Amino acid sequence: MDKTLIVTNDFPPRPGGIQAFLHNMALRLDPERLVVYASTWKRGSEGAQATADFDAEQPFTVVRDRTTMLLPTPRVSRRAAGLLREHGCTSVWFGAAAPLGLMAPALRRAGAKRIVATTHGHEAGWAQLPASRQLLRRIGEGTDTITYLGEYTRSRIAAALTPQAAARMVQLPPGVDEKTFHPGSGGDAVRERLGLTDRPVVVCVSRLVPRKGQDTLILAMPRILREVPDAVLLVVGGGPYAGELRKLTAETGVADSVRFTGPVPWAELPAHFGAGDVFAMPCRTRRGGLDVEGLGIVYLEASATGLPVVAGDSGGAPDAVLDGETGWVVRGGPAAVAADESADRIVTLLGDPELRRRMGERGREWVEEKWRWDLLAEKLKTLL
Repeated sequence: MDKTLIVTNDFPPRPGGIQAFLHNMALRLDPERLVVYASTWKRGSEGAQATADFDAEQPFTVVRDRTTMLLPTPRVSRRAAGLLREHGCTSVWFGAAAPLGLMAPALRRAGAKRIVATTHGHEAGWAQLPASRQLLRRIGEGTDTITYLGEYTRSRIAAALTPQAAARMVQLPPGVDEKTFHPGSGGDAVRERLGLTDRPVVVCVSRLVPRKGQDTLILAMPRILREVPDAVLLVVGGGPYAGELRKLTAETGVADSVRFTGPVPWAELPAHFGAGDVFAMPCRTRRGGLDVEGLGIVYLEASATGLPVVAGDSGGAPDAVLDGETGWVVRGGPAAVAADESADRIVTLLGDPELRRRMGERGREWVEEKWRWDLLAEKLKTLL
């Protein structure tokens, strides 16, 4: 029986979008034909216990390396090759092409017949720097297929590959569980708990890092409040930018109209999306194009929940929006510059219930047509 070996650093319980992508795909493959080789989430007894508990719940085999970050070293390559032979795996899926895809030749020698490497946002950054560009080229030569999220990442990564490897690229974005993210996901209960029952809510669900644009939304709030005085910005998530954002709300004078939830368990995220009337995350590109949004699955989760979205123009984020149909794409530049455009779009949506309804319904329809996990998992099975 042919089996697949997934080699990845990005796997739960480590949090993040790539981790959720891989786990959702893995759950839709045959568990009897799947082995996951992953790094350890974090050191210490608490991290070890969380990892052990998570692994025990999975229907497939999970093998953890002792390190918290797998690198394509000789030791890791030998371990991966040993697992490939031990479990009779004939195909390999690198959960993130860079840098682990550099192990492809070693796994080919160990018996892998099909090797697929998935790219995300950071590989587009690799493609811009001479040294990492050459490594990306080697990964393309060593694999059968490199997958990409959307046109933005495809065009940049393809430029670093040989023409033959670029021609083998296939789109494989993350999907949305439309049964989990839906209009009746429990948003009313979240609103009631937070005291927001009768207020128009702009919700942003994401890690709190500068690229995501929560600061743009805070700077947009004075303009929004002039038009919609009882509006509130609900910022869902945790991250290193939290302190700066809280400080900015005070400096901007909108602290009473911005709520921070902090980190929220994954199971509660659908209800927090549902607490909003509008979803907004005006993400921006930073560091000369090295820090970009690969796709922005949160826009699609919001669409599945029936919300119109306001997205930034960073990287592949526009691929997750039908501009003018499921929401709008706005400029995601410096916060002080981008705030006015975000405010304009948000005010328009908050003031027009019919427009919100129409865009939300179209977004839900689009997710069901194109972005369901089961459709994308079938595509992965074919590639493997």
